[in-house]
Amino acid sequence: MTTARDTWHKPPFIANPVIRYTVWAAILVYFGWAIGTLPFDWGRAAEGLERAQRIFSGAFPPNFDRHELLIEGFLESLQIAIISTAGGVLLSIPIALMAARNLAPLPVYWFGRGLIIVARSFHPVIVAIIFVKAVGFGPLAGILTLIVYTIGFVAKMLAERIEEIDEGQVEAMRAAGANYPQTLIYAVFPQIMPRQIGLSIYQLDSNLRASAVVGIVGAGGIGSTLANAFGRYDYDFALAIMLVIIGAILISEAVSGQIRKRIW
Repeated sequence: MTTARDTWHKPPFIANPVIRYTVWAAILVYFGWAIGTLPFDWGRAAEGLERAQRIFSGAFPPNFDRHELLIEGFLESLQIAIISTAGGVLLSIPIALMAARNLAPLPVYWFGRGLIIVARSFHPVIVAIIFVKAVGFGPLAGILTLIVYTIGFVAKMLAERIEEIDEGQVEAMRAAGANYPQTLIYAVFPQIMPRQIGLSIYQLDSNLRASAVVGIVGAGGIGSTLANAFGRYDYDFALAIMLVIIGAILISEAVSGQIRKRIW
């Protein structure tokens, strides 16, 4: 017979009950303060429900009459995603090698980590606005934005994978007199290649989604087409664009998922 004494219970995250309840009270006080001090305009929010109803009523049924414009925008988004993924992954590999503590000296390590931190610090929309101001409207701004976005994710994940490799293979290559490039080719890259391929496929899928977002601020692709449709109050055409985006993401997710299963 099992007694209460024999029953195991997971220990709390904070063992001291006084500190634990104090933390919970502080969290509740903070949320109450945040909700009470943020400038919510509840009257405008209520009016927004009526506006939303007009938008949705004007969006149905979706209008595919201008399918040429829709296809053109989608193909541009696809091109932006592919080019930015290829460029970002190629740049991520040397940055990840610099940001791996087991391969790089400390100054190089901090430089590589600094590049990753900068790439991860800003949302792609903010980066897209900067590049639109720098190089103008169009797909070039979108490509540059998503290259930075790719570096922020792929380089970080790849650097962490490099730090987890079997050091025995690296030491064996060094003991055999291999130089640094040979050590990378024969001891490091074979261990990280499955992760690298998986990250690249995932990032291509992610960049296809992000290309629609950054296009809203003028960085090319189907996002620009969507923003123009909303600007002209063509809600039925905007719904058609969103349905195409959803369909493309579903197909991309299914394909990338199958590829990742085969890799892993």
